Amino acid sequence: MTATDSFIEEVTEEVRRDRLFGYFRRYGWIAAVLVVLLVGAAAWNEYSKSTERAAAEELGDRILGALEAEDSSARAAALEAIGASGDYAPVVAMLLSDEAMESGDSDGAIEALRSVIEDSSQQELYRDLATLKLAILSASELAPADRVAMLEPLASAGAPFRVLAEEQLALAEIERGDRSAALARLQALVEDSEAGAGLRQRARLLILALGGDVDPA
Repeated sequence: MTATDSFIEEVTEEVRRDRLFGYFRRYGWIAAVLVVLLVGAAAWNEYSKSTERAAAEELGDRILGALEAEDSSARAAALEAIGASGDYAPVVAMLLSDEAMESGDSDGAIEALRSVIEDSSQQELYRDLATLKLAILSASELAPADRVAMLEPLASAGAPFRVLAEEQLALAEIERGDRSAALARLQALVEDSEAGAGLRQRARLLILALGGDVDPA
């Protein structure tokens, strides 16, 4: 390499450095802002999680405190005073339904469950659970066909309360005299890996009560 080539290379490298420093001076603030934003977002995320956790814990303590009251009317009054909203409202509503049933107020229990079912802003999980509870609660008042119509969507594949809905559907089918459909549904429950031991045992007993056969195993 000649002296001229070496000189040209040094000048080119110097120009590159100057150009790079120029870019840093001109656009370096963007990188600084991005760093600040990332750090701020992470801090805000942690703060939000901490705040939500604290609010959930406080609500849980208030619910437990309400449930420690001596009678159902006092527990219901304490639960109503909580005034939970958002994702926690269905939980309180279903607890209020239980307390209303215990005190003999079936209309109040049904109203509390319907408030969850009809609230489209709530998660489907809560609405499905409220529907299942309502079907069970209204078993003596609703016609079997109406209960079947209410429960069938809950028994679809992948539904969170599918096996419980299947059991209630079998009971409704028994009531309307459809013995073969009830037996088929109960037998499927006995063989369903998602059904708990207690549910499978109840299904076996119902099959025997209907005159069906159950594998002794």
